[in-house]
Amino acid sequence: MKIARTRPATWVLGAAFALTVAMPAAAAPEKRCGWLENPTPANWWLVDKDASWTLSTQGSPPVPGLDEMPDMSTRGWVVTNAGMHGYGCACLDLEIDPRTREVTRIVAARPLPLKRCKADRALPAP
Repeated sequence: MKIARTRPATWVLGAAFALTVAMPAAAAPEKRCGWLENPTPANWWLVDKDASWTLSTQGSPPVPGLDEMPDMSTRGWVVTNAGMHGYGCACLDLEIDPRTREVTRIVAARPLPLKRCKADRALPAP
């Protein structure tokens, strides 16, 4: 007499499927362009036409990828505070939690000429 082993296999496949469905999928990076602001130490955010995206605040760990950003002052940077604190224009590829709309990772970043952000009427003033 053969013993059918389909029930445990079916249960394992069903459990694996349920876990896959329950886990949120990693969102594809979103390209966001606008004012990259660093007014004071450890405070960074990107302001685009849709929102202000927090990248780092004093006393909290920065978003992963912030430390790997290239020198953002190469295409223009306006110093507004001691040292090199200020703002520039940039495009960042960001992973954003679809539920909370918080940045979870900076995938890529590139500086843009200041004139690009100045010409974009959808952006607020820095």
